[in-house]
Order: sequence, then C-alpha cells, then structure tokens
Amino acid sequence: MTPLLGVGYGRGMPSADAFNTNSDLRRQAVDAVRQAAKTTPEVALVLGSGLGPLADEIEDAVRVPYDTVPGMQASSAPGHAGEFIIGTLEGRNVIAMKGRLHPYDGLPAAQIAFPIRVMHALGAQALVVSNACGGLNPNWQAGDLMLQLDFINFTFDHPLSGPNDETLGPRFPVMFDAYDPAYLNAARRVARAQDVVLREGVYLAIAGPSYATRAELRAFRAWGADAIGMSTVHEVQVARHEGMRVLGVSSVTDMALPDGDEHATGDDVLAMAQASGERFRGLVRGVLPFL
Repeated sequence: MTPLLGVGYGRGMPSADAFNTNSDLRRQAVDAVRQAAKTTPEVALVLGSGLGPLADEIEDAVRVPYDTVPGMQASSAPGHAGEFIIGTLEGRNVIAMKGRLHPYDGLPAAQIAFPIRVMHALGAQALVVSNACGGLNPNWQAGDLMLQLDFINFTFDHPLSGPNDETLGPRFPVMFDAYDPAYLNAARRVARAQDVVLREGVYLAIAGPSYATRAELRAFRAWGADAIGMSTVHEVQVARHEGMRVLGVSSVTDMALPDGDEHATGDDVLAMAQASGERFRGLVRGVLPFL
C-alpha cells in the first residue's frame, strides 16, 4: 500500500507517490465521483481559461466539486470553476474538468495531472485537452485556434518522476505522436467543414505565474514553439502513460511577441478566450463523434 502522508507535502497532504500509483488515494477519488454520478465516461475533457462554457452544454449533467474529491483541490486561476461535470455531449458520455490545477498553484506535477488518472479509471479512454495560450508565431493573431501537434515541457517538473506503477503504464513512455494522428485528422476535417481557421503548432509550457520575459520569448520561438502557456503538458504526459488517446486544442488569446509594446493581462486573456469560445465549442462538439 502506498503511504498517503509524505515529507514535504504538509501535514495531512498525500505524498507525491500516491498521485502516481494505483493507490488508496486514487480509489477513494474514483469512488467519490462514482457516488455522485453513475455515468461511465468515454471521453475526458479538460477546459482551460475562458473555455469552461462548453461544460455548461453537457446534458443530464452532474457536478462534482474538486474539493469533495480526495487528492484534489480548487484551482487558484481566475475563470476556473473547479468541478467535474459528468453527462452526455454529442451522444458521447463525457467527464469534463471545468478548470484545472497549474504548477503555480505550488503543487507537484503528479498532483496536477492526478485528475487525468481519475478520469481514466472512471472509464475515459480519450482525452481532449484545451488551454488559453500566448501566440509566439508572428503570422498568427489573437483569437486563432491552434491544433497542438507537439509540446515542450519547460516547467522543470515531470508528473512521472518517482516510482513507476507498472499496472498503470511503462517506466519510459514514448512521447512521439503524443497527440493522436487520427484525432488530428478528424479535427482538420471538422474545421474545414465549419469553415474555421485552425492553426497547427507546438505548445510550450512554463511554470508561471509570471509571464515570460522578452529574452525568454525569443529563445522559445527559436526552439520551434508556436504558443506558450502554463498548463497541459503534465496532463498529456500522464494520459499517454495510461494509454489514452489525446487531442489538444488551444485558444490563442494574445500575441506574446518579444518586440511588442505591451503584454496582455489576465483579464485580456479571459476576454479573448470567451470571444473565441463559440468556434472552440463548435470544433470540439464536431470532433466528439470521431473520438
């Protein structure tokens, strides 16, 4: 049995290992959600800043606040409600995270990605992960949607650090093609059918909470990053460790260009994410039947 108390995580807080194993904590979390909602989800959705309204379109919805689930807590980020929503969308049984945890919440990567393990244990085999991000590609503009093709983890943490539980996944999971090629093609087809401009690029994650400096932005662009944010990569790493198929869609809420006159604020990010929300919701709903 994995111990639930660990040095460095505070009195009564689970150890980092408990989030990354088939532990009592995981079983308690799954049981807590199942007691509230009997639906077995097929697809998991992670809805980032300003993108939560898609969860409000879920039918026969049951809401489970994060702080009622062992091992989870509410996010400190504005615009993140902090609840699971379980029901049906486009004929699929789904479980949506309306808001997520971030590295700047002061949590280890394994805890940030713990909800992915819970949703997979509940039955979800596919994951649609979304975020609000800054655009690094100067050919883009705020309001664009981006299909995530790959990612760079620049958070200086990894959710799979520590002992590996072979019942969940391999010690060294391959991250080539972390985003499922068939899902990418489905998203392209849906975007064309809906006449939605869908950029494609590489997402880079930093820990935050401060935005990147001009020098950092230049470096990240030189590495091949097209967008920057403070989330997502840990969730994708754990999903692939568990064998889930993943699709990633970003809302480019501002242009993080190093030679710009000013940088967007948190309020600007939320406002732009909400402005592009209808196209985002339409794209995700259109893709769901193909996952």
